[in-house]
Amino acid sequence: MIKDQENWEIAPSSSLFDLKLKEAWAYRDLLWLLVRRDFVSFYKQTVLGPLWFFIQPLFTTVIFTFIFKQLAGISTDGLPGPLFYMAGITAWNYFADCLTKTSTVFKDNASIFGKVYFPRLIMPLSIVLSNLVRFGVQLILFVMFMAYYYFVRGESFSPSWAILLFPYILLLMALLGLGLGMLISAMTTKYRDLSFLVGFGVQLLMYATAVIYPITTAVEKATEKFPRLSWLIEYNPMSILIEAFRFGFLGKGAFSWASLGYTSVATLIVLVVGIVVFNKVEKTFIDTV
Repeated sequence: MIKDQENWEIAPSSSLFDLKLKEAWAYRDLLWLLVRRDFVSFYKQTVLGPLWFFIQPLFTTVIFTFIFKQLAGISTDGLPGPLFYMAGITAWNYFADCLTKTSTVFKDNASIFGKVYFPRLIMPLSIVLSNLVRFGVQLILFVMFMAYYYFVRGESFSPSWAILLFPYILLLMALLGLGLGMLISAMTTKYRDLSFLVGFGVQLLMYATAVIYPITTAVEKATEKFPRLSWLIEYNPMSILIEAFRFGFLGKGAFSWASLGYTSVATLIVLVVGIVVFNKVEKTFIDTV
């Protein structure tokens, strides 16, 4: 008995807000293959391999502790400097990786997109998922720091009930990086200069985020000296997410349901706009890349 074959119809979308999520789900096997490819290809020819997952946050934590804690004397909310910075670096690295790698999807995969059809949304989704491996390793390193400072150094901190929100906070970081990355990727098909701005633009954005200082201290200082710019830190969605991350794992930091609700709405808007623009550009980008 021959089973009926499923018919596929390729036709232009009639709705601007057709996000093509159902079609992407149908290609989930391809998604997992791309996730594996990204991980293997990136570290296959490196000497230290996945050890780079540990090296980068460790060196960054040491530098931040020396410069911002020891030299500048910036508050760490009563937490040990390395532990405070490691928390911010762990969360920020995942968001930054999702944003920067997604922002070059069209340029990096133009040769593949021009030869075979599959939902283009699969590519940025695979990047977000493959970055979870690196985040997981760095999260283990962060937990090891927590154990060291609590049991060996006797520091007084403890996880709060907000640690139960960790999966949701991680999801918001992933979706925010995905949405912004797809917006930038769509724009780089026409404006090539944006691809050069993304690298150091993300580094500059880190200093407007609560990675190296508590958000309460930053808002207080900014209000005194730059009152018109304090909102850039206070309403930065990643500042709110990093503070929530610290509050959950270390029990220190600013957290409110209102801020988390605002971040959720902002992330949803950025994600929907990013997918809409991405799906619109992917129909014609091959002529300009």
